[in-house]
Amino acid sequence: MPSNAKNAAKAPAKKASAKKAAKKAIGSHSKAAKAPTKKAPAKKVIVKKTAKNTVPAKALVKKAPARKAPITKVVAKNTVKKTVALSSDQKAVVARKAAAAKAKAVATAKALKEREAKAKVAAKAKAAHDKAKAVATAKALKEREAKAKAAAKEREVQRKAREKAAAEAKKQREIEAKRKAIEAEKLRKQREIERRNLEELKRQERRDAEERKRVEALERKMHSKPYGNDLEFLEELRVLLIEARESTNNQIAISESEANEMLVDRERLEYDDEDGSSVASDIQRDQLKDFAAALRLKVDEIDVALSRIDDGSYGRCDECYEAISKPRLLAQLPVFTCVSCRASV
Repeated sequence: MPSNAKNAAKAPAKKASAKKAAKKAIGSHSKAAKAPTKKAPAKKVIVKKTAKNTVPAKALVKKAPARKAPITKVVAKNTVKKTVALSSDQKAVVARKAAAAKAKAVATAKALKEREAKAKVAAKAKAAHDKAKAVATAKALKEREAKAKAAAKEREVQRKAREKAAAEAKKQREIEAKRKAIEAEKLRKQREIERRNLEELKRQERRDAEERKRVEALERKMHSKPYGNDLEFLEELRVLLIEARESTNNQIAISESEANEMLVDRERLEYDDEDGSSVASDIQRDQLKDFAAALRLKVDEIDVALSRIDDGSYGRCDECYEAISKPRLLAQLPVFTCVSCRASV
């Protein structure tokens, strides 16, 4: 009896422990079945910037396939109730199965986590690789653009240098041609000047010869005595000149005396300036003085004519040194130019 009682007491305890283990296994299986598969994080799109536009890199990470959780058999309540009536060996078998199922569920969950971790690492590595590739591509593109720009710049510099050299050569050729043209023109002008100088020298020599002849003829005329052989005519002119001199001196004396009388009258009498008599008197006195001065000049000219009559040169024109006609010498006393020279003055 006592042993049966102990066994009867232990039996419900074992049943309760087996029931708890089955519930734990079922819960773990259900949790494993309900565990959602985590999606791999989508990789960010890397945009590669170029000089003209932006090209998105087609580096996309594929989603890791969701691994299906192992389907675990859910032990129904009826089976649990049936195990209550099982023997101890059967209970041990059920417990071992439950432990194996639990271990399998834990291993499955661990493997799933490892796969997810590996998928994340692979996605991250692929993203890093794509990013590095995009950066390398952008860098290579930038280097190619820089090289192209440098090559274009070098070509432009060479083109400008060639154009500059061509312009300098053209300018040098133009300068050389201009210099040769200037030298040729200078030589032509020099020859022309020499020719003209020679012609001018010849003309000057002819002019000098003509001038010498003219001067010699003029010298002869200057010292000529047109009426040196006609002494009677010269004596007649002397008499006429002496008479003209005496009459001119008389006129000078009369003019000066009249001017002096008018000056005395002005100092003695007070004139009324309103009728303008004083102004008229001054004008008349000035006219008399001017007339007397002109007469004195005539006297001087008569003296010159008398001196020329003495040396026999009177009657010669002072301009052309030709003989003045006798009628002119007799009509005007004294006279020193011919009619033609007087008209040209």
